[in-house]
Amino acid sequence: MPTLLQLESINVFHGDMQAVFGVSLEVAPGEVLALIGANGAGKSTLLRAVTGLTPARNGAIRFQGEDISRLPAEQIATRGIALVPEGRQLFPSLTVEENLLMGAVVKRAGHWNLSTLYALFPILHEFRARPATLLSGGQQQMVAVGRALMSNPKLLLCDELSLGLAPSVVEEIYRAFSRIRADGLAIVLVEQDVARSCAVSDHLVCMLKGRVTLAGASEAQSRDRIAAAYFGE
Repeated sequence: MPTLLQLESINVFHGDMQAVFGVSLEVAPGEVLALIGANGAGKSTLLRAVTGLTPARNGAIRFQGEDISRLPAEQIATRGIALVPEGRQLFPSLTVEENLLMGAVVKRAGHWNLSTLYALFPILHEFRARPATLLSGGQQQMVAVGRALMSNPKLLLCDELSLGLAPSVVEEIYRAFSRIRADGLAIVLVEQDVARSCAVSDHLVCMLKGRVTLAGASEAQSRDRIAAAYFGE
């Protein structure tokens, strides 16, 4: 199977503090990769490195065979990588629809537009003229996912989709994943819920203190093995 995203021994720093140590991983087209680990494991930092928001200091990040390690974030977005950030980070002065349209500024052609997005999340069509930050937490998360999809990415990076949301809302968002994947979109999912991560992903990578402690097919990992990698036992 061809490789969509390849990380080779990347190191990422916050100032003088190293947060990611020599991480290597691969994501294939259409694959869901779950990135798990405790708070402070380096998961979000790794996503930011892929998007160019916190550039890797060493190693290589390749997307569709191109080394994007030194590209600015806006150029990486035009290549087909989109981030759903932790905390959603919507534009408070914009309506739901205006927030969604911000995702389309990269002008990539593809399946996702306002019509297909409103079919995926009908409630957003109903509330399209409301300020996005007046929506519920779950509805705001739908806006954040929708904004990323509006860029028509080949790779969607999702950082803590379920954080702070009611279980029923989380279920609704995850039910949409099968439709989101239908066109071969690959997803890297950072999620604290390990059971859910394993259920929706093809492969998983566990990180601890900035290093990979476990990698492999999700269905092949036992609870004990995941726990040992997660906690460093």
